[in-house]
Amino acid sequence: MIACVLAPRFELAVAAGGPAALAGRALAIAPDGRHGGAGTIGETSGGAEAFGVRCGMQLGEALTRCPALELVSADPLAVVDCWEKTLRTLEQIGAAVESERPGLAFFALDGLRGIHGGSDELVLAAARRALDRPARLAAAQSRFCAHAAALLTRPRRTTIVRGSAREYLAPQPVALLRNRAQTEALVTTLERLGITTLGELTSLGRAALADRFGRPGIEAHLLACGEDEQPRPRASEEPLEESFELPEAASGQTLEHALGVLIDRLLAQPERQGRTLRAATLSARLVDGGSWRSAVTFREALAEAQRMRLVLTPRLALLPAPAVTLVLTAERFGAACGDQQALFARQEAQRRRARLREAIHQMRVAAGADAALRVCWAELSSRVPERRAMLTPFDS
Repeated sequence: MIACVLAPRFELAVAAGGPAALAGRALAIAPDGRHGGAGTIGETSGGAEAFGVRCGMQLGEALTRCPALELVSADPLAVVDCWEKTLRTLEQIGAAVESERPGLAFFALDGLRGIHGGSDELVLAAARRALDRPARLAAAQSRFCAHAAALLTRPRRTTIVRGSAREYLAPQPVALLRNRAQTEALVTTLERLGITTLGELTSLGRAALADRFGRPGIEAHLLACGEDEQPRPRASEEPLEESFELPEAASGQTLEHALGVLIDRLLAQPERQGRTLRAATLSARLVDGGSWRSAVTFREALAEAQRMRLVLTPRLALLPAPAVTLVLTAERFGAACGDQQALFARQEAQRRRARLREAIHQMRVAAGADAALRVCWAELSSRVPERRAMLTPFDS
């Protein structure tokens, strides 16, 4: 059995100050460009949904439908911190937790029955006691079925699907496939074809879906049949983090300098143990009280400060407001061999120069000898712009 822990509107509840702040109010996350466009809102409360306001809707349309709509600033740093505390409370009861996003987590019940009394009900009761906020709990034979049951469960309630996952999912709408990134794009096409339930989807056959939709069709059929993957527990290693308090609301070169300091501090931590970095998160506390967060996955594991600056510095341009605190977190690590890349730096530099010479040669063949020129600074103090610099042939 697989258990699902679902905290609806988790991001909005954290930004608004708690689940109780959503009661009776029409709230939405203010636009910040993270939900499909610069003018679209984020998660919405039940009061806003009663007026037809949905996540991803344009702000102008949302205000037209609900003039009393209140906008709250997104606080992704607080969301990550609160959800991390929730996951750790679940891990304290022995659960090996997989979390796809804040507000949704899965764990297997099989290894916990002997610890918490021998039944699924007692395990879920222990999980509910460990949670520090209201959530919906459900258990079923597969992750997808447990998630579907949690969506239909009332707040603070628990549902256990005892029968076959395929039978339980048969009358459910195909819109449930939007909860998976692999099958989200199929829902609109299936509804246009008149396929409204997962039972109708499974009756088409896996071969027919594969022929029409390819791999996403096979994935949709597997989910509808209750043939889902087991939860993959998250890594237990502690992420490394460095923060920099800015003396005043900063932007531009001040932020770039602070980022360089954070990278140097992070790479110098002894807890890194010579390992390379595979993924990092750059976040900031904003002057208006909100926060900003951007996750970065490097193309290859690295441990060179200069290369990290080249990747992370452009992300600073995405800040929606001046920052008062800048935070850099190492999320995933690679092998402890990245520091040896300097041994091959000379060979790599020679290869780059050879490619550069070939590119310049091709440019000059196509556009003439003046296709590649170099800027040489001459009289920097001259008032005449033409005397400050001159163009000379580029010699690679």
